[in-house]
Formats: sequence, C-alpha cells, structure tokens
Amino acid sequence: MKNLIAELLVKLAQKEEESKELVAQVEALEIVVTALLRQMATSDQQALIDSIEGALDKARPDTQVPPEDAELLQQYVKKLLRHPRS
Repeated sequence: MKNLIAELLVKLAQKEEESKELVAQVEALEIVVTALLRQMATSDQQALIDSIEGALDKARPDTQVPPEDAELLQQYVKKLLRHPRS
C-alpha cells in the first residue's frame, strides 16, 4: 500500500512539472506574439488579426472536441490578438 501511494505521489509530481512547463511555454508565446504585434504597422497588424480570426471562423473542430473547448480556444486567441499583454 505504501508503494502504491509513493508511486502515485511521484506521478502527481511529474504531472505538476509538465503542467509548469506548459504554462511557461504559453507565457513565452504570449510575450513573443505581443512583441511581434507591437512592431507591426497598424494596418499590417489589423490584416494579420483579420486573417487569423477568419481562419478560426472557418475551421471546424473535430467532432471529438467539445464545443466549449473550441470556444475557449477562440476566446484566448482573440484576447491575445485584441488585448495583448501590457
């Protein structure tokens, strides 16, 4: 029983570490996208945003992807493009 608990704790620690890595990757990508958007001319920036949003609107999620997950993705992308980090 102690071994089982120890194994579960090790797996939990590994999952937490993986989660931290994913958060760091997402934050790094947010910083990069924000910096790139700020370097673009306003018209180019708007053209890129329109293109990305248009592609998202046309994309049809897999039937195995819950609609709320697809909506969450769209919300985050739009937030990132329309209201980048300060």
